[in-house]
Amino acid sequence: MNVLLLHALPLDERMWEPQRDALRGHDVVAPRLYGRGRTMAAWADSIANELEGEQVVVGASMGGYAALALARRAPERVRALLLVGARPDADSPERRAGRADTIELIRNEGPDGLWRMMLPKLFADPSVGDERLLFRDEDGLIAAIEAIRDREDSTQLARDFPGPLQFVVGEHEAFVTAGELTEFDIREVPDAGHLVNIERPDAFNAILREFLARV
Repeated sequence: MNVLLLHALPLDERMWEPQRDALRGHDVVAPRLYGRGRTMAAWADSIANELEGEQVVVGASMGGYAALALARRAPERVRALLLVGARPDADSPERRAGRADTIELIRNEGPDGLWRMMLPKLFADPSVGDERLLFRDEDGLIAAIEAIRDREDSTQLARDFPGPLQFVVGEHEAFVTAGELTEFDIREVPDAGHLVNIERPDAFNAILREFLARV
């Protein structure tokens, strides 16, 4: 089975290392998302051009938004969607204002400042965070935040998606709660924050295996 892994901000494709064993036997691609343009549509088009055949797309946070954009732009490529710490709607005015503050933070304090700000939001236990996974190009991080900020609302797309679709959130998720996703198939991981695949890899890998078995 083809599995496409799309990473979260501010990390890169190395964040999926804890899933290596769970995905053994599958054809796995984990591209880097930064540098693919300034919109999620551009990212989706770029990714689609690198793929062959249908994919089970696993997207974390920013990667979840890219996954939904891929389902919109190249539906023939997306067989199933597993969305981790992602929400289907567009940014609210309050969230857009928060993106502006984050961009200013990067300009003033660089990737290290972004890491310090995001760390307690990414993990229920910040000690599990590995700064070596941080993507360190300021321009790439800023362009990614702009793409997140300006993404389309994908709520109806998620409702109408013809294949398996599941959301996964941590119990202590800082960006989207299980209560906001009740109309969808959702799994909540105990004792985890935003990046459940890193903080609770065994629990997440069990969910991942179950999802792949459904596809």
